[in-house]
Amino acid sequence: MRSFTYERAHSPAEAAGVAARTTGAKFIAGGTNLLDLMKLEIETPAHLIDVNGLALDRIEPTPDGGLRIGALVRNTDLAADARVRRDYGVLSRALLAGASGQLRNKATTAGNLLQRTRCPYFYDTNMPCNKRNPGSGCAAIGGFSRQHAVIGASDACIATHPSDMAVAMRALDATVETVKADGTTRSLPIAELHRLPGDTPEIETALQPGDLITAVLLPKPVGGAQAYRKVRDRASYAFALVSVAAIVQRDGSGRVALGGVAPKPWRVEAAEAELPRGGKAVAARLFADAKPTQDNAFKLLLAERTLSAVLREARA
Repeated sequence: MRSFTYERAHSPAEAAGVAARTTGAKFIAGGTNLLDLMKLEIETPAHLIDVNGLALDRIEPTPDGGLRIGALVRNTDLAADARVRRDYGVLSRALLAGASGQLRNKATTAGNLLQRTRCPYFYDTNMPCNKRNPGSGCAAIGGFSRQHAVIGASDACIATHPSDMAVAMRALDATVETVKADGTTRSLPIAELHRLPGDTPEIETALQPGDLITAVLLPKPVGGAQAYRKVRDRASYAFALVSVAAIVQRDGSGRVALGGVAPKPWRVEAAEAELPRGGKAVAARLFADAKPTQDNAFKLLLAERTLSAVLREARA
């Protein structure tokens, strides 16, 4: 690990200001992803800004009946919150499907959204990776790509986004709040937070330099049966081959978002009109532009079957 400097921020605006004016600065909270990347010298921040003391660790009701989740709320606390379990069951289930208990005790809401891909070529500094070293190429293209994206990828990158929580929040239409150095805030729909790779896979989000996530807002509960199913190679502490977050109403309408298949949580609202017809019809719309590799083409059928099973469970 390379040497770096460190400071503790005393307010969100102060943290954002330090990040905006300090070359190579990074925020650190739980550090469950960043510290691993620093040890491998994939991330080499010159300066760390500790945001743990910013009192962003509360879950509070909003005037419209939703919830405001502080950026520093730990995954364990969020999954266990009685309001989340009652009104946003898909989120609680997604959180419990992620990582291990020890990691969930440290990982934060904002950090979960901003974790980087688990593509093995990204983690192997001996291999070319446009996300790690722009312009170097993508070793996954033409390599072993079983875990990789079947849709939303590009000729520059076929990595997937690893978050379970983000998939559930995409189904819930969450909104991300950020603050800048001057104290101004903005709200960003979670649908716009994560970017597809295009020609710049190293730019993973719509956040601007210095932006600090302060909270995630959940809208008023939509009710319905909520389910999250994650298919993976082993029963725990593994990233999704395919995951499905679904909210299904009594009339058959609802929302569906998928993980493990794209560089961001994958939701196509137009496909949700097919929900009354079943998982096969929805999957056909979700993956209309899919470009799987020989190694991961199985994900299309796996996603269809997982979606069908989740819909049956929700309707029951």
